[in-house]
Amino acid sequence: MKKDQLLTRRRVLLAGAAALGAAGTAGTAALLGTDAGDSHDDGEARTAGDGASTDGRHGSGTSAGAPGSRALAPSAYRLRPLTGDGAPPAGPPRTPVRHEPLLDMAGHGRTMVLTFDDGPHPRYTPQILDTLREYDVRATFFVCGEMAVEYKDLLARMADEGHLVGNHTWSHPLLTRMSRAGIRSEMTRTSKVIRNAYGERPLWFRAPYGAWNRATFRLGSDMGMEPLAWTVDTRDWTTPGTDVIVDRVEKGAAAGVVVLSHDAGGNRSQSVRALRRYLPRLLDSGYHLTLPRREFT
Repeated sequence: MKKDQLLTRRRVLLAGAAALGAAGTAGTAALLGTDAGDSHDDGEARTAGDGASTDGRHGSGTSAGAPGSRALAPSAYRLRPLTGDGAPPAGPPRTPVRHEPLLDMAGHGRTMVLTFDDGPHPRYTPQILDTLREYDVRATFFVCGEMAVEYKDLLARMADEGHLVGNHTWSHPLLTRMSRAGIRSEMTRTSKVIRNAYGERPLWFRAPYGAWNRATFRLGSDMGMEPLAWTVDTRDWTTPGTDVIVDRVEKGAAAGVVVLSHDAGGNRSQSVRALRRYLPRLLDSGYHLTLPRREFT
């Protein structure tokens, strides 16, 4: 698909959804901070969530078929995209330098954010997208550049269907053990692929393994990206079973929660099946599944 066509369709999609009204506004629940230096070894590496996640590089399980693609009629608790008209900014947006990643999204009502790391994957990502489309819900995908460059069509589909795409580095390294130049290369290469395939530069990034340091926050800010971590880790990369994943999401459900799952990095059949089960339950319970919203532009 040509880039101008992709952008046009995305603007129409987001503008139409905005006209229906947002399900809730979102903000951030992290404090601002100023870093004193950029070196990758300045200070301790910061780990987000329930400990240092291995972020989905291993897994096993069985395959599951893709769900139907029937689109449900919009309702009061379905997602309304919160990202404006979809037009790419003229330059990197003004972004503060954080000293901690954002962990959740404060907002009105029972809002939650679904995120998927390590993709896109040609088998599991389409199944996840099918389920999200069936229930008229949007999610955020933190993609690795080496995967995105191979499956650009899936990033184009994410754009068409109103999802957000964030930067998860090129090759999923442990950034806290890399030089500043190495970190920059991992992030900039991925951002270029995202912009070419998705149609917009990424506005969010997530460090592999949830391992952050001053250099990652500074470089992310320089590129106009906010750091987003998570508050509920499904730990689906351990393939604990579909029931366990569903239980972790449902027990962790609360206003502002950011859920971490994976659509690549191993066999993600359990993650696919779990989404089909917990997503309609969350919606029926009155939760709004939203996209993260930047407080600063």
